Amino acid sequence: MTYNSKPARESNQLVFGIRAVIEAINAGKEIESLYIQRGLGGPLLNELKAVLQEHHIIALQVPVEKLNRITMKNHQGAIAFISPITYQKIEDIIPQIFEKGEVPLLLILDSITDVRNMGAIARTAECAGVHAIVMPARGSAQINPDAIKTSAGALYKIPVCRHDNFMQTVKFIQESGLQLVCCTEKTTDYLYTPDYTAPTAIVMGSEEDGIRNEIIRISDHLAKIPMYGEIESLNVSVSTGIILYEAIRQRCFAAAN
Repeated sequence: MTYNSKPARESNQLVFGIRAVIEAINAGKEIESLYIQRGLGGPLLNELKAVLQEHHIIALQVPVEKLNRITMKNHQGAIAFISPITYQKIEDIIPQIFEKGEVPLLLILDSITDVRNMGAIARTAECAGVHAIVMPARGSAQINPDAIKTSAGALYKIPVCRHDNFMQTVKFIQESGLQLVCCTEKTTDYLYTPDYTAPTAIVMGSEEDGIRNEIIRISDHLAKIPMYGEIESLNVSVSTGIILYEAIRQRCFAAAN
């Protein structure tokens, strides 16, 4: 379910040239990623850097060879990718959920970097009625055509919130009255233990590193998925589906009674 306007549909657009990138940012385009040639200088680049600072956009300094692999056109040392969705702010979404008389169910993704996992997770989250997906601005999967396709268009329907200060955002969610349930193997409690009928934010971590310790320490519940086979882990998109539908099972049972 979506709050405010739905994320705007745009093509995944490549913008190159310093002036073109400046104009795209000033026009309010969502920058998915931005690359600037390492060692580049000049007045126009200084203007771009000022615009980046004003809009809190981080650029990656890369060798010119990387830029040339993206496009051989006259990129002038600057290439940006425009996001196909418009990111939203969780600070705006949570109050609206409560105002509608609904019980929040959020999904926090800590450093999920694979775009297909991101798409599959978004598809499941939308089907499960998750109110929003929250993730860090850095170290997360790009929302690109592969992610959109894998999500079956769900990324156009569910609000996605990408925040620079991720830990501050997680703490804001908790202070807003939502319990943090971390899906992790670092516990003896199974995913059936928490009461998901309460306002809840489920936290999923990357398959490589899991959930960062700072979030584990402040979480309200740690919950693991029972494992009986020889392989000790599930794909993160599969794990997300399992714990989300335990939450939905509890909520449906409570509603029926």
